[in-house]
Amino acid sequence: MMGQQDEPQGKLFYHNIQLERRVRRDHPLRRVAELIDFDFVYAEVADRYGRNGNVSVPPPVILKLMLLLVLYNVRSERELMATLPERLDWLWFLGYDIDDEVPHHSVLSKARSRWGREVFRSFFERVVVQCAEAGLVDGSKLFMDSSLVEADASNDSIVDTTDLKQQLSTKYRQLEARLERAPSAREPGRYSTTNQHNISATDPDAALVRRGTSALRYQVHRAVDGRAEVVTATLTTPGDVNEAHKMMELVQAHESTTGAKVSTVVADSKYGTHENYLACHDAGLVAHIPRQGQGTDRRLRGRGLFTEEKFRFDAERDVYVCPAGSELQRRVFHKDRGNIEYAAKKKVCRACPLRDQCTRSKGGRTLIRHLRQVDLDAMIATSETTAAKRDLRRRQHLCEGSFALSVRHGYKRARWRRLWRVEIQELLTCTVLNIGRLLHAQQRRQVAEMALTKRSRGAGAFVPLDSRYRALQRALWSLFDGAIFAIRKMLEPVLASA
Repeated sequence: MMGQQDEPQGKLFYHNIQLERRVRRDHPLRRVAELIDFDFVYAEVADRYGRNGNVSVPPPVILKLMLLLVLYNVRSERELMATLPERLDWLWFLGYDIDDEVPHHSVLSKARSRWGREVFRSFFERVVVQCAEAGLVDGSKLFMDSSLVEADASNDSIVDTTDLKQQLSTKYRQLEARLERAPSAREPGRYSTTNQHNISATDPDAALVRRGTSALRYQVHRAVDGRAEVVTATLTTPGDVNEAHKMMELVQAHESTTGAKVSTVVADSKYGTHENYLACHDAGLVAHIPRQGQGTDRRLRGRGLFTEEKFRFDAERDVYVCPAGSELQRRVFHKDRGNIEYAAKKKVCRACPLRDQCTRSKGGRTLIRHLRQVDLDAMIATSETTAAKRDLRRRQHLCEGSFALSVRHGYKRARWRRLWRVEIQELLTCTVLNIGRLLHAQQRRQVAEMALTKRSRGAGAFVPLDSRYRALQRALWSLFDGAIFAIRKMLEPVLASA
């Protein structure tokens, strides 16, 4: 007999309703609540509140609401608060009951303004330290990359500050008002020419960047540890900042947070500048970074021209000797770049039988040599080893994977305006990723412990294995790292000679 559903009739009273029983035991938020300490924020923001006046929403609740906003990629704070009464798991996570009053959405924006970015950076760093204590951070090898984030502003808001007509427009007055309240975060001398006079009236910190199409963008820079893909350092800048300039800042932030000394830096060719090579050399770091000039060498070979390696440098006479035996002598010293330009004489180049294989220039062939070229050559040779190529392939998986996972948390578009708010969004996104690594590691450990416990019970003796498992895990990681280091040291002379 087929049943018929009656018209719903709401009950007047519900007895024995507990959120604790309504949230499943394996819910991710349960594990987040067990692993992560949110109460630290009381001490962090104590000086931001007065002793009198209205009682605020507890700071841990605000921090949890910010985390839910990014974790579930809720479109806005209004939608978060509208959805909150419908989600029993969210209410339980926040410590609310079914009939508790939900905070107003403006609580979050006011808290961000009152707290600033340092509270969220402290939250991010605490989770990184927790990952390190759980054995998820090796610390010696760092993988780096950057990605663009679309700003919450359109191209229609751009004002040309050098145009007199635009200075009479409403957008220009809006820009002046915003800059009076909060000056732009841009630093002079590090931005493209376009962004020196084109500023958005909506978001003055965003930069106009052409990547396919021109749009206002920010840029996030990340350092990922190789052991468990934990993001150990992150920076946020306007979109037109050269990512190569942020490499050493990421290294310093990683070492400061994890307490581990970096030995190897892995990044793509955008980081392969002379400044970064020399900085790594001075800091004792191995740079597995392709040099930026590889594209030039490919173009020269494609045109059938000699590359720089065909020329021999005579250090005693301070000249280059070309394949035809002629000399390229010092011509100009660029003090700001720290390099010297060498050039051949025009009449010698014009009469050279190998001219068609050397240059198409009417003035003759020129070469650039850095003052510390010997150190650069040593770093470049290291970046072309088999170990470096292997690390670069792994970097693509680690860094691109980190950004791919962030897409589900809405990192591709800024939720808020101004640089410091976008930085808060990036810190929360990376914190969510690292919490996910912690949960995954805890789950694997529990599965391994259950398997070992079953074996122990089958043998007739049950012994708590938590401390034993951790000691065994540390010993295995140490043995594995030592073996890899020894093999690498053995193979480096062979690979260098090859």
